[in-house]
Amino acid sequence: MNEEKELIMKNGQGFIAALDQSGGSSAKTLALYGVNNDRYQNDAEMFDLIHEMRMRVMTNQVFTSDLIIGVILFLDTMNRKKDGQLIPTYLWEKKHMISFLKIDQGLLERKEGVCLMKPILQLIPTLEKAKACGIFGTKMRSVIYEANYEGIKRVVEQQFILAKTIYENGLVPIIEPEVDIHAKDKEKCEEILKKEIINQLTNLPSNMKIILKLTIPTIPNFYEELGNNEKILRILALSGGYSREEACKKLAQNKNMTASFSRALLEGLKYDDTEEVFSKKLKKSIDQIYASSHTE
Repeated sequence: MNEEKELIMKNGQGFIAALDQSGGSSAKTLALYGVNNDRYQNDAEMFDLIHEMRMRVMTNQVFTSDLIIGVILFLDTMNRKKDGQLIPTYLWEKKHMISFLKIDQGLLERKEGVCLMKPILQLIPTLEKAKACGIFGTKMRSVIYEANYEGIKRVVEQQFILAKTIYENGLVPIIEPEVDIHAKDKEKCEEILKKEIINQLTNLPSNMKIILKLTIPTIPNFYEELGNNEKILRILALSGGYSREEACKKLAQNKNMTASFSRALLEGLKYDDTEEVFSKKLKKSIDQIYASSHTE
């Protein structure tokens, strides 16, 4: 593990930008950006367009390490280059930002109130390549819809089993068991989730570090005790479908969580914005998210 990057993740001031939209969410992201599906004919063209959007964000002058300490990338992005450098290398050397890689490959059908991750094909080769590309860690997402104890237990077990494999391959896992913001028993889901996370933490190797990415809890500071665990580098918050305004308002009530927003970060950005307008919108978004992540 890179010691400098670990220190930044543990103590650095700033949030994590999630620019890891997958094939399933890219079309919707592009539509919100003002690029409709009549602009592309296939997945390759769609990925080219969303890559252009991501690069427009990452290379912008307001996208700086003063406020952003890391970026979560999609596999397609990791394999591309900027100025002759792989994107993770560019982000570290030019922006001094840490890169993470989204490794999950979608969700299984809902069962027992949750969606587990599909088996991750070519996991070890992907981890080896990620490490060689300068990636610091990985991210994997599953979803909880109901306060079903067995379902939530399976979600957490799956996440932690994969986390150990990721750690053994020299990377730091971001564990993301998302609780759906519309779950009717969201608070109960969070109670079970926290209990299962604590149980799994006791089984980790003593020197292993993880990062948690969680839905902003119903009760402010509900996950605060997890932030004091020596095995957890940082607790990230996902926006989960909230507007940026609402996500930031809720996050500001939680002292121990740092934003890792995707849709909320990109909210309002448009393909046909002039660079001046685009930069102003992006700066407003970054400033607001940063402020909500660093409240007294």
